[in-house]
Amino acid sequence: MEVFVLLFNVGTDNEGIHTLKVNPPEGEDVVLAFEAEDDATRFAVLLEAQDFLEPTVEPIDDEELQNICLQSGLGYKFVPEGQLEIPPEDNVDETLWQEDRKPESEPLAAGGSVSESPSSDNLDDIRRQLERLLD
Repeated sequence: MEVFVLLFNVGTDNEGIHTLKVNPPEGEDVVLAFEAEDDATRFAVLLEAQDFLEPTVEPIDDEELQNICLQSGLGYKFVPEGQLEIPPEDNVDETLWQEDRKPESEPLAAGGSVSESPSSDNLDDIRRQLERLLD
């Protein structure tokens, strides 16, 4: 099954996926997997309205996304079609994957809150999986 996620800097070495912090400040970082592209687009527009970075809505295989989340230590939340998700009021000021960071220190994820970087051994595998999905 195909789901939709929000990505940043698509096609670059600084590609990142949007995450939300559940139960901040020490809670889990979660990737939202939207069943419907329209719902993902609506969420992206809401992020932009909050002066967040401009995301790109991209399709990805649900099973592969769950594997990526598992490998990188991120949570996973399926958003059924028609369920309205609203971004948190607070966004991060700086993501860990912004262009001025070195590639070896870039995490896969960033969003309403930023997750810790997966180990550098897993990071290249995760990035290759995302790139293969976008080809």
